[in-house]
Amino acid sequence: MCWSATADLVAGAGIVGVGAACVAWVRRGGDLPMAAVPLLLGAHQLVEARVWQVEGGTGPATAVWAVIALPLLAAWVPLAVLCAAPRQAWSRLAVPVVCGVVTAGVMAYAITTRPVRAEIRGHTVGYVVGLPHAEVLIAGYLVATVGALLLSGDRWLFGFGVLAAVGALVCWAMWRLEFVSTWCAFAAVCSVVVFGWVRGRSAYSP
Repeated sequence: MCWSATADLVAGAGIVGVGAACVAWVRRGGDLPMAAVPLLLGAHQLVEARVWQVEGGTGPATAVWAVIALPLLAAWVPLAVLCAAPRQAWSRLAVPVVCGVVTAGVMAYAITTRPVRAEIRGHTVGYVVGLPHAEVLIAGYLVATVGALLLSGDRWLFGFGVLAAVGALVCWAMWRLEFVSTWCAFAAVCSVVVFGWVRGRSAYSP
């Protein structure tokens, strides 16, 4: 995230709290994966705080950060949307789900076969992963994550998707080399929208 380890710690702790509340409010089993997204993103910011503290490098914190940011989120988000969506929405979610699974597989292979290095660049952290065909993979990643949210058919998740899409454009324009780090931080903050989604779903649960 931008600024410092302290910023990541504060943001991460806050988002973890929101995520815990989301999980506690869940009344439908299929909603649990999506309700856990803020918890996952908040924990991710806490991991990046550790990356700041050790001044980057190729240590365990960097590896854990990369696993969560790249293959895990690429697969988790579209599958979470699919679990929460009504059956009639499954056909339109097929493309994001397939993109997520394929993209996650390629990214996981890249992470396990190539070193991942974190670099402190002023007030941001950049990650050097060495992804093959990086532009194609990032496109697949965004189709999987943002695309699934936009196609969910739920107004709260659609709003989350819009915020994530806008954040992706802004982060790419301002911090191209640190895009993944800054966008994940933005998505973590925006994931508080999921709490509104969980509350709304719980209100209509039997």
